[in-house]
Amino acid sequence: MNQNEHVEALQDIRKMMQRSSRFLSLSGLSGVFAGTYALGGAYIAYLWQQDFLKEYFSPEYRYEFRGLLEDTYFLKFGALAAGVLTISLITGLIFSAKKAKKAGQKLLDHGAKLLLMNLAIPLLAGGAFCLLLIMRGDVLLVAPALLIFYGISLLAAGKYTLDEVRYLGICEVVLGLINGFFFLGDGLLFWAIGFGLLHIVYGLVMWNKYDRAK
Repeated sequence: MNQNEHVEALQDIRKMMQRSSRFLSLSGLSGVFAGTYALGGAYIAYLWQQDFLKEYFSPEYRYEFRGLLEDTYFLKFGALAAGVLTISLITGLIFSAKKAKKAGQKLLDHGAKLLLMNLAIPLLAGGAFCLLLIMRGDVLLVAPALLIFYGISLLAAGKYTLDEVRYLGICEVVLGLINGFFFLGDGLLFWAIGFGLLHIVYGLVMWNKYDRAK
């Protein structure tokens, strides 16, 4: 009995250490909302893209203004992407805070800090690399590169949260590679799939598995 009690005590300590190093308050609904925002943003970007192409190849549009038109389009697209990301982060924080409060846990605990750090490093590196691609004129590579770096960041952060995050990361990397190797001109479509549909599917799985029962 004494030995069994020691084994159980060690198991309890191990579980406590795992919980302290993993952020378990991710909400499935935040993934659904983030995916919905991404699909809405992709649709708006598609409409802008059609208008841009009409103006850019219009016979009336003088060649010397096309560079300005390109700069305006990329600024609008960048602002839209930043807006979608900001709203998604705010929504995620709200849902995660509610889930953490319900479970009697802190939102920014040790596990959350490890998660954010491992998520941020590949994302920042990917953002810098994509900025370099834009400066060099390799715009078509930006979409697959962001998907790949985003997937890598999820894989790195997945060690400190639920396992489903890593599966989402693998899907994002594979999607980015498919986009880069076989459908290089369809970046907007792959963004809609990667940041939109995959997040919705992931969010529904998470909600059904972890949130619905509670």
